Amino acid sequence: MIASLDITAALRDGRTYLKKSFWQPPFKIADVTEDRRRPTLHLMQMSASPGVLAGDHYQIGIRLEEGAAVHWHTQSYQRLFSMSAPAQQHVRVDLAPGASFTYLPHPCVPQAGADFRADNRISLSANSRLIWGEIVTCGRKLNGEVFQFSNYRSVTEVFLEGKLILKENLRLLPQRTDPRGIGHLEGFTHQGGLICMDAQLDLPRLIPLLSEMLAAIPGIDFGITGLPVNGFALRMLGNHSERMMQALKITSEIITNDDILCKPSFRY
Repeated sequence: MIASLDITAALRDGRTYLKKSFWQPPFKIADVTEDRRRPTLHLMQMSASPGVLAGDHYQIGIRLEEGAAVHWHTQSYQRLFSMSAPAQQHVRVDLAPGASFTYLPHPCVPQAGADFRADNRISLSANSRLIWGEIVTCGRKLNGEVFQFSNYRSVTEVFLEGKLILKENLRLLPQRTDPRGIGHLEGFTHQGGLICMDAQLDLPRLIPLLSEMLAAIPGIDFGITGLPVNGFALRMLGNHSERMMQALKITSEIITNDDILCKPSFRY
């Protein structure tokens, strides 16, 4: 199935609203904002399909105008079914100055024989904020499917005012190399991460606090790396999706708590 989804969000009277939207089946967008007094618009990406199937090709475009703030939710775990042909997903995110975009998806579950390729390109402007998460599981572990998928590849590129700041290339080929081995996941079955760029974050205060909070979550290992701009990349290993989702949620909540971590605004 070939399908596309495209939205534009803008700021009006201090609140973000959905200015333009277009989608094709199986996609649909739902406004799940609870507090209409706050500036952030919460949108949920929904799908009538049970998961990603062989030959699927998805195109997703998200544009935020100046000052707009969107939290992008997913409906459920992303299931990648057994495939005779690879599936592809291309995501483009463009943030105008002062815009804020948060994406903390449910984990991705590649089933036996799945072949999935994702390409994410994110373009930031001055003083825009990005929180971008990802969790990949080993498959349906309780069904005995542990790293039985064919191929998983996710490439994420983040640009700031046209300059490439970060590129992540995650590729898993379990039939060629055991991901649980030494030098890979070291016995863990799940991996995830979060990219954050925000000119207003006080990183010297944030990273120690974040490390302390994540260390209290049992069963995960993590590392935090500073970026060339005001931001960081978090990588995690674990064995339980719920704990990794909890870690991403805690990280996002700390980042967005302006009373704790913000300093006067400045340009990158």
